[in-house]
Amino acid sequence: MGKKHDGDDPRAVVRKLIKSGKVKKKCCKSKPRCKKCPVLALKKAKAKAA
Repeated sequence: MGKKHDGDDPRAVVRKLIKSGKVKKKCCKSKPRCKKCPVLALKKAKAKAA
């Protein structure tokens, strides 16, 4: 059939981004948070899913 979307599980979305190299594995905890931060990516994915 069709490809299953990962929209239902934000953690799966972030895991996929980490594997593809778009997001870092660990947060660097720097004040000006970088674009590759996994914490921010997870927050964005959760907001998109809700």
